[in-house]
Amino acid sequence: MDVLFQKETATARDVWSALGENRTYSTIRKILSILEEKGHITHRTEGGTFIYSPKEKREAAASSAMGRLVDTFFGGSVEGAVSSLLGNANRKLSKEELERIGKMIDEAKQQTRKGKKGES
Repeated sequence: MDVLFQKETATARDVWSALGENRTYSTIRKILSILEEKGHITHRTEGGTFIYSPKEKREAAASSAMGRLVDTFFGGSVEGAVSSLLGNANRKLSKEELERIGKMIDEAKQQTRKGKKGES
């Protein structure tokens, strides 16, 4: 998917080459077929060659995938997912990253407060 997000459109051979040819060409074609069956990508045909492209932008796909990840591994708990990320010794966050995350939390709190005021 990363290759398709970067290039926007690509043939199976383009994807195979971009991945450093660590997998066989037939494996890449099969993966692209599976991604299309699952609705993540689509293709058009030019001169008998399939040209693949993602069905949605990277940000939308990431948001959807994150939602599935939270549901699958954390029982739908965003708190559990965040706690797992913050407690992961292999992924130390910088002071700047922690500050940005803190600001996002503050903004989410404000949005929640605004929503509650509108319910009154």
